[in-house]
Amino acid sequence: MIALESVLVRPVVTEKTVAMKDKFTFIIHSSATKNDVRNALKEFYGISPITVHISVLPEKSRVMGRGRSLKKRAETKKAIITLLPGTSLDFNAFK
Repeated sequence: MIALESVLVRPVVTEKTVAMKDKFTFIIHSSATKNDVRNALKEFYGISPITVHISVLPEKSRVMGRGRSLKKRAETKKAIITLLPGTSLDFNAFK
């Protein structure tokens, strides 16, 4: 189990994630589980999510001459959190 302070790395704020109703997206630690994310949200934001979905974003690489590859983005993990309808999450209210 990892420390709760390091579970939530940063929120993802894009046009697509802002348009989702009652859902918020976070980049999370690579070894975090759904229960870790739930506990971190309870401790730092004081809310209890309905569901937590986790997906792993693969690394992006590019082949550069003679079979060598260059990493453009490392593998990351993100969590999509669903809250009760009408519940809001203020990213600046991090405790």
